Amino acid sequence: MSFFAVLFALMLEQVKPLPRDNWVHDSLTAWVRWTGRNFDAGQPHHARIVWAVTALVPALIAWAIHFALSEYVSFFLTLAFDVAVLYLTLGFRQFSHYFTDIRDALERGDEDQARSLLAEWRHLDTSELPRTELLRHVIEHSLLAAHRHVFGVFFWFVVLSGLGLGPAGAVLYRMAEFGSRYWAFKSLSLGVAVNEGLRDLSQKAFALIDHIPSRLTAFGFAVVGNFEEAVAGWRRDAELWKHANEGIILAAAAGAVGVQLGGASAPGVTPDRSKSFTVGVDAAEGEATGSTPGLPPQLAHLGAVVGLVWRSVVLWMLLLALLTLANLLG
Repeated sequence: MSFFAVLFALMLEQVKPLPRDNWVHDSLTAWVRWTGRNFDAGQPHHARIVWAVTALVPALIAWAIHFALSEYVSFFLTLAFDVAVLYLTLGFRQFSHYFTDIRDALERGDEDQARSLLAEWRHLDTSELPRTELLRHVIEHSLLAAHRHVFGVFFWFVVLSGLGLGPAGAVLYRMAEFGSRYWAFKSLSLGVAVNEGLRDLSQKAFALIDHIPSRLTAFGFAVVGNFEEAVAGWRRDAELWKHANEGIILAAAAGAVGVQLGGASAPGVTPDRSKSFTVGVDAAEGEATGSTPGLPPQLAHLGAVVGLVWRSVVLWMLLLALLTLANLLG
């Protein structure tokens, strides 16, 4: 059932995408605020309570509804529920609005608009970013967003669904990711005092939850891209990144499509960078593997990244389909 749930959710998202400002994001924000306000008194053990309520309780509720539907109602309602949860937690359209608008602005030559959109999307100070660094930031954040909104949710859903827990994995991953991002944003960008233990715990917990999915995403990029360069970049450059999971994804992607990532870091909630990945060619001068004909080399890299992500989606869906078929055949 996992294959059909993911397939239907992705199809539904393409037909009826969530708008940029949607009730799902507002609900997540309200939930995280409520848990912090009601369970966080600033003590170290309160951080564990807040995180557990924030991430584990919604996952348990999702499992309980899935279990009740599968045991006492019908298979089709269970599938519909799983599709609905995946629709709200998984998909390109949860971040692609900004990517598309930034790409359109760059194609028009409107770099100021592109910087403004990137600043709004990732809460960065982009006013001083040169064009090449602007492109790198767009590529990097798009790759990480694709992982966190598609592949990370996908892997956790498939694993826990296989254990009979339904969409609990998708909910757990989304809540852990959102919580770590929300508390870091409050602390670093808004300057709002937060429980440092809660902020650190949420980031460590998400890093642990994301440990295997990030490596599977990087492996998928390597398989559908330049495998040799992707693996070489993974081994050589992943540790240049402050956060290991992000470094692995970006180093593998850089080698897979032949672009240079890393470089100067914009102020804000973004990984600290002091070195560039040396894989491939420079994003300002080279040409990406599989680039879109007719586009300038700089914008062709954006098309190459989109192609890499979609090919990886197809790869994992084919593997899931084969596993589903094998299970059906016994």
